[in-house]
Amino acid sequence: MKLPAIALALTAAAGMLGGCASDAPFAWNDRPANVERIETGVVERIELFRDGEASPTGLGAVLGGVAGGVIGHQIGGGVGNVAATILGAVGGAVVGNNIQHANSGDRYRITVRLDGGGSLQETEVGKGELRVGDRVRVVNNRVYRA
Repeated sequence: MKLPAIALALTAAAGMLGGCASDAPFAWNDRPANVERIETGVVERIELFRDGEASPTGLGAVLGGVAGGVIGHQIGGGVGNVAATILGAVGGAVVGNNIQHANSGDRYRITVRLDGGGSLQETEVGKGELRVGDRVRVVNNRVYRA
């Protein structure tokens, strides 16, 4: 084969390989823009719910009742001892139940009636207290008082 034929073959091969190249940008150059979704409306309803649990477990009442019964049993003697044990168990159950319900797993679900006519429910709340009827801004799924 002659030298011009080899050069022509190499040029053709390089042209075909160049056609396979992609000029698509790399992933680190294609970061999405920070889009801020802002909506306004009025708080329609605020509900308390336990995050991750459909119903209360009652464990706080049980543990509080046992602890209260043990403490109450230490008081008095005879009939007074029995009464103190029962009162301690009941009181401990009430206190344990209240402590369990004040758990950090409690969350708020805010229903907002949007100015555009729709409504949405959010669980993320910005700083400040919200009340039913408050004007609010919803910025990227977080509710703020307007």
